[in-house]
Amino acid sequence: MATIDGRPTQYGISLKQLRELMELRGREGVTKVNSYGGVQEICKKLYTSPSEGLSGSAADIQHRRDTFGSNLIPPKPPKTFLQLVWEALQDVTLIILEVAALVSLGLSFYHPADDEEKPLIDEDEAKYGWIEGAAIFISVILVVIVTASNDYSKEKQFRGLQSRIEGEHKFSVIRQGEVKQISVADIVVGDICQIKYGDLLPADGILIQSNDLKVDESSLTGESDHVKKGESFDPMVLSGTHVMEGSGKMLVTAVGVNSQAGIIFTLLGAAVDQQEQEIKKMKKEAKKQRKKKSLTDEEITGNSHVSTAKPEPAENHHAVSHAAEGKKEKSVLQAKLTKLAIQIGYAGSTIAVLTVIILVIQFCVTTFYVQGKSWKNTYAGDLVRHLIIGVTVLVVAVPEGLPLAVTLSLAYSVKKMMKDNNLVRHLDACETMGNATAICSDKTGTLTTNRMTVVQSYICEKMSKITPQFSDIPSHVGNLMVQAISINSAYTSRIMPAQEPTDLPLQVGNKTECALLGFVIALGMNYQTIRDDQPEETFTRVYTFNSVRKSMSTAIPRKGGGYRLFTKGASEIIMKKCAFIYGREGHLEKFTKEMQERLVKNVIEPMACDGLRTICIAYRDFVPGKAEINQVHIDNEPNWDDEENVVNNLTCLCIVGIEDPVRPEVPEAIRKCQKAGITVRMVTGDNINTARSIALKCGILKPNEDFLILEGKEFNRRIRDSSGEVQQHLLDKVWPRLRVLARSSPTDKYTLVKGIIDSKASVSREVVAVTGDGTNDGPALKKADVGFAMGIAGTDVAKEASDIILTDDNFSSIVKAVMWGRNVYDSIAKFLQFQLTVNIVAVIVAFIGACAVQDSPLKAVQMLWVNLIMDTLASLALATEMPTPDLLLRKPYGRTKPLISRTMMKNILGQAVYQLTVIFMLLFVGDKMLDIETGRGVAQAGGGPTQHFTIIFNTFVMMTLFNEFNARKSMVSVMSSKEYSPIPSFTLSGS
Repeated sequence: MATIDGRPTQYGISLKQLRELMELRGREGVTKVNSYGGVQEICKKLYTSPSEGLSGSAADIQHRRDTFGSNLIPPKPPKTFLQLVWEALQDVTLIILEVAALVSLGLSFYHPADDEEKPLIDEDEAKYGWIEGAAIFISVILVVIVTASNDYSKEKQFRGLQSRIEGEHKFSVIRQGEVKQISVADIVVGDICQIKYGDLLPADGILIQSNDLKVDESSLTGESDHVKKGESFDPMVLSGTHVMEGSGKMLVTAVGVNSQAGIIFTLLGAAVDQQEQEIKKMKKEAKKQRKKKSLTDEEITGNSHVSTAKPEPAENHHAVSHAAEGKKEKSVLQAKLTKLAIQIGYAGSTIAVLTVIILVIQFCVTTFYVQGKSWKNTYAGDLVRHLIIGVTVLVVAVPEGLPLAVTLSLAYSVKKMMKDNNLVRHLDACETMGNATAICSDKTGTLTTNRMTVVQSYICEKMSKITPQFSDIPSHVGNLMVQAISINSAYTSRIMPAQEPTDLPLQVGNKTECALLGFVIALGMNYQTIRDDQPEETFTRVYTFNSVRKSMSTAIPRKGGGYRLFTKGASEIIMKKCAFIYGREGHLEKFTKEMQERLVKNVIEPMACDGLRTICIAYRDFVPGKAEINQVHIDNEPNWDDEENVVNNLTCLCIVGIEDPVRPEVPEAIRKCQKAGITVRMVTGDNINTARSIALKCGILKPNEDFLILEGKEFNRRIRDSSGEVQQHLLDKVWPRLRVLARSSPTDKYTLVKGIIDSKASVSREVVAVTGDGTNDGPALKKADVGFAMGIAGTDVAKEASDIILTDDNFSSIVKAVMWGRNVYDSIAKFLQFQLTVNIVAVIVAFIGACAVQDSPLKAVQMLWVNLIMDTLASLALATEMPTPDLLLRKPYGRTKPLISRTMMKNILGQAVYQLTVIFMLLFVGDKMLDIETGRGVAQAGGGPTQHFTIIFNTFVMMTLFNEFNARKSMVSVMSSKEYSPIPSFTLSGS
């Protein structure tokens, strides 16, 4: 018989049996597992050990992949370049241009028979008339290719990034008896995975052991309620679901396409072609029934179906789809630009039609009324010329460089932001951040280093600001304290040796628990030895930490019978549950209310005022025999579901103060935000005194300033009515002065963010950014205009809900995002100023010229030359400006401020008046001033280009060119600009 690592190649359970097993839930699942002899027996059938895991040998892993599949789900094929081209062509601005190009081309090939009186069209004009339409098409093609290329590159980069993220996404498994972090793609059937709060499960599995485990299965079932999981009642956990509470271990039973999520994605992938056919049919029907609303119907139909059919990686589809829907409404700049483009299109169309009407009326009155002539076929040529002039006006009016400027600016900024530790997941977040007026930030890890250390302790009535000697602590208290810390912490939290002699030990897992484990090491004890003696499988009950409890408790069997409960958590919360405390020399004392108040005043508040997080460690014994004063007698096992009574009457062992230093760069970053008109608020779960101290160190609070610092309870009391409902008018009285929200829950954070966004208390409406790292921060991150997730400390749930991921978890990176966002906004505003000046001048010159001299001094081909060469290069020049610190010296624009500011309007009108004055002077008296032949009336006589109109065009080009430099410095003139930028200089050369 063939063997691998000394065991048979044939497994005791097949792939089909495992797939069928994972389709079951609840009691049915328990029954089926038991029919195989229980999870321990299934482990044996898969040749794995619940405690030791797999051997990890290359041959064994490969054989498991060959038998049960690898942990990969093939992604949906990316959109082709042609599909992206088609999508780019749907732009409203480009559609107007396409229509103009078709009209122009059609007219260029219409040549009726000549009349003896005059040639209908100049020979050169007839020969090269097609250039007008072709030039318009070239501009459209250029914009489309650049947009599609950018989208293609962006999707390629995003997929590469996804692959990198997936490659970097590690998960804890047990192999050869050791906990190892391996890539999710390397997980195979038979692996033993450690799961904890915040994890996105990488595969299907059966629970071997669990502690208060709750899972969000909405990505697969659609049910938003968290499902409680346990070995005895519902042991099945599925890939793509999120662990919302608790911890545990699971046996991997299905991976990749064989997992429940994989099966669904495979079915969806097979149905894509069929659904796409249905979509096309629905689109055609919608076009027939509602021609006016066809575009809207296409978008709605397309979006709803594509989001359903897209087989994405295993993740929370509801969270992602809702987040995406919300994000589409959030881009303030995109909405303004779309509206502006449509308005310009309407205005251009109106002026173009008016121009044609006036020219036709002029022609008819002059020819048929004044001259008294009758209709001849040759007059059709004049009508053609009038239509060409109208098309010229339309072409000039539409700012086809605008979509290019937006595309270039966003693409350039997002690429550069990566270097500033901002991974942008939604492009519109980049521009929205430039308008941010408020930032609601976490404390731990964002404002602070997240490198926690115990720096103060209170043990047996002795206050110590250095780590005490273990020998100085009464032995029974010291042993209990060390056991409480070692056992009542997630076993995934641990201290790893430093890789370099000069480095600090590596903290893995929860940083608060790592600080406590570091305290155990500093006392000269070994936490791992204690854990080895008390493996997780022996735990009776675990009450895991969550935002409501603000504590963690673990019950274990007690030597000699009964149980021992260890508890740790926020000091003021745990102390209220303590009835006893170890006093001097380790003597047990009753913990009276007076003692509690004295401890708060003399120990906890001074620690908190030093910016320390205070943690209380306590325990309780349940004994079957004679009970001591601080023990409770039991005849049967306690009712562990009655948490309130179980975690009560505790004995306090110690209080420790944990320091999490403020990041050195944060005070300066916050000062920059405040100078930029952005209000920074700190939302934390910490004690109000700790929060106040950190806020003062950061600069969020300043001495003698009248700002609010509230705890979650007081915040809710102030904003809710008698029925408990949040009232906006009450919230509007609180948030403008609120700077610190302490002891807050994720619900409080969401309420605050929503309240600020919905408020109309400020004139320009607030634009809110939020930082978050926890699973429960998801709603607030989604609700925010811009959600920042922590790349290092953030859970998978938080990252999915975010718009931007801070790869360094650093607040100062948010300031860089603000700078880039404002730069995008300003770059597009600069281009608008430049483009609208060109458009206004050109349209008015074409219109007045047509009306006054029955010809446009600026021809269609000339205008397309300006559009193609100057405007395209202007897009490149103005959209790729680097941000400067000066961007942070002005106030944010807010949600409702017009895109075209007063200063921009003054610059546009000022330049337009100047340019029009010069051009009209040249048009009407330039020929006399320069002593050249006039160009007025030459077109009607069938003449070709003239020196007169050529000078007008060149003058217009030079004025436009220098106006581009003026647009770069919208507040000053070109003459005062001392900066040199190679790209605008390239524009000059190109022009």
